[in-house]
Amino acid sequence: MVSEPDAGRGPREDAGSLGVEWGLAGVAATAAAVGSAELFAWFLSPSGSPLTAVGGWVIDATPPPVKEAVIAVFGTGDKVFLMVVMVLLLALIGWGLGRVLRRSLPVARGLLVILGLAGLTAVVTRTGTPLVAAVPSVLGTGVGVVVLTVLRRWAARLPRTAPAADGSRGPALTRRQFVVRALVVTAAGLGAGALGRVAGAAARAASSVREALRLPAPARLDPVPAGADLGVPGAGPFVTPTKDFYRIDTALSVPTLDDAAWSLRIHGLVDRELTLTLDELLSRPVVERVVTLMCVSNEVGGNLIGNAVWTGVPIRDLLAEVGVRPEADMVLSTSQDRFTAGTPLEALTDPGRDALLAVSMNGEPLPFEHGYPVRMVVPGLYGYVSATKWVVDLEVTRFDRAQGYWTPRGWSARGPIKLSSRIEVPAQGATRPAGEVVLAGTAWAQHTGIAAVQLSVDSGPWRDADLGAVPSSDTWRQWVYRWSDAPAGTHRLRVRAVDSAGRVQDAVQRPTAPDGATGLHERTITLT
Repeated sequence: MVSEPDAGRGPREDAGSLGVEWGLAGVAATAAAVGSAELFAWFLSPSGSPLTAVGGWVIDATPPPVKEAVIAVFGTGDKVFLMVVMVLLLALIGWGLGRVLRRSLPVARGLLVILGLAGLTAVVTRTGTPLVAAVPSVLGTGVGVVVLTVLRRWAARLPRTAPAADGSRGPALTRRQFVVRALVVTAAGLGAGALGRVAGAAARAASSVREALRLPAPARLDPVPAGADLGVPGAGPFVTPTKDFYRIDTALSVPTLDDAAWSLRIHGLVDRELTLTLDELLSRPVVERVVTLMCVSNEVGGNLIGNAVWTGVPIRDLLAEVGVRPEADMVLSTSQDRFTAGTPLEALTDPGRDALLAVSMNGEPLPFEHGYPVRMVVPGLYGYVSATKWVVDLEVTRFDRAQGYWTPRGWSARGPIKLSSRIEVPAQGATRPAGEVVLAGTAWAQHTGIAAVQLSVDSGPWRDADLGAVPSSDTWRQWVYRWSDAPAGTHRLRVRAVDSAGRVQDAVQRPTAPDGATGLHERTITLT
């Protein structure tokens, strides 16, 4: 005689069962909960995405060495990697939830609710959005609980499990039928989540808001001079195409700001606070500048750097208008997604350096991924202390009173870009015919300028390369060296730059943390 299970407890398995069905049930319920929450977020509030919010927690808590390792391996694909890791972790949590379901439905429901509360807490505490942002997590958790209950009833119909607590069993299910059903539910959950995220991205791409923005004509242009792009095959262009410009930030979901709702508040150690709408900002004189931006995570010879034509309002004009108090030495900028950067005040007020509130990139309104509608562009500083995207707040303050996002995580407070250079042509390990070999690349010393680039072959003497023209000292500079008598064999190439102040690039190899990598870029090639 089979004894009745305890009230509220799930059906029992025979000793021979592997429990795979229960694990799949937990994975399916978790997928349904998270996937439906992502889909609801697309409909109700993009900032209500629990994956985005929890991912923000993970990014915030990631130690700098781990962050550096991920960026070094995955580059601008770091967010895709994080999402994959989160999905795998949720699958493991779901599998454990299913094992709990095997013993007790109420406990499994409670654990799923706790998982939903974690997502809800991340949404509410990180985004600061209206109450509607909390709804997707609540609805998703409800869907998960319902699916968990249905799966428990299906499991009760397996031949090697006892009936549910209410005695119901229904028509028997084979293990194959149950697994197929669980996989279908899992696929539906994953599909819902993918649809929510892809549809959100598609909505941004198709948004008429950005395309409708009318940019004012710049009061001052910064034309790219003839000879800036040396046109060496295989080397990157002088102006980086927008689609190829690197993207490193803490936003797992790109903010989509309404032009009419956007505003910028300037406050703190000022005589007069100022709040600007987008129309008010665009009514002011704008200038065009070609500026190179670089991420502090860029390794020697890396690709986390780009050069673009930016149009915007000089920040120094706005700071002069509000009246900065003498004791101030820093401006803390805040983005729509709550990222902060602490920028030295002198870099924003320097009359020879146009730090901008940029509204245009390469002649078009900023892409959403690069900060639409307004971002900061500050020549000469790594992005983590200056290049705030989706900027909505500027607080004039002091370094001893406030810190940007990355400073308490071990990065230096001021972040000036270091003199550096790289070889782009030939590629590492390339094989070329002996004779004349063309070497080319870029060098940069923002707000100081490049005076010379030199090549060394097999630790031999340094040889001067030819330099391209530049519109200002705030851009990188292309270089080319034609090695006319290159002999056959394997050769080690090294490059170094000299800035306009006479400083030679630091040859000592140092990591990116805490204030940018140093060392000389090398490549090995074979000539036949």
